[in-house]
Amino acid sequence: MGAAYGAAKSGVGIGSMGVMRPDMVMRSIIPVVMAGVLGIYGLITVIVCFSPPLYGLITAVIINGKIHAPTYSAYGGYAHLAAGLTVGLSSLAAGMAIGVVGDAGVRANAQQPKLFVSMILILIFAEALGLYGLIVGLVVASTADSRGKDLCAPWDQ
Repeated sequence: MGAAYGAAKSGVGIGSMGVMRPDMVMRSIIPVVMAGVLGIYGLITVIVCFSPPLYGLITAVIINGKIHAPTYSAYGGYAHLAAGLTVGLSSLAAGMAIGVVGDAGVRANAQQPKLFVSMILILIFAEALGLYGLIVGLVVASTADSRGKDLCAPWDQ
């Protein structure tokens, strides 16, 4: 949702800026690209949570439906839920920040081209919010199997 909001809000700014300065449209596409990266963070989390290492996206989709209750502990489930929520909510916040900054920054850049560098710096800091959430989510998801092995018993025992 954060990637969609950021891309949509920045896209509105690019559209209105294109009326004033059509020559700067391609230069102003950066906020939309940065918002799109946030969606990839969630995909990375799904791959880490539900697939063995180095098998890639296809394995993540296949193994997603093959989690068996006796071998999947409650600790692992809650850890994967926490990882997903961490990445999702941080990406939502980053997407909203990128959308607002991208919209206002692109419009301001059309009126004063010297603001381009400061707009990019603010966008980088907004993107870092999502990246921090991805790092925390990956740490939580990667330790779900090793740390929670003996903490919770399977549901059928």
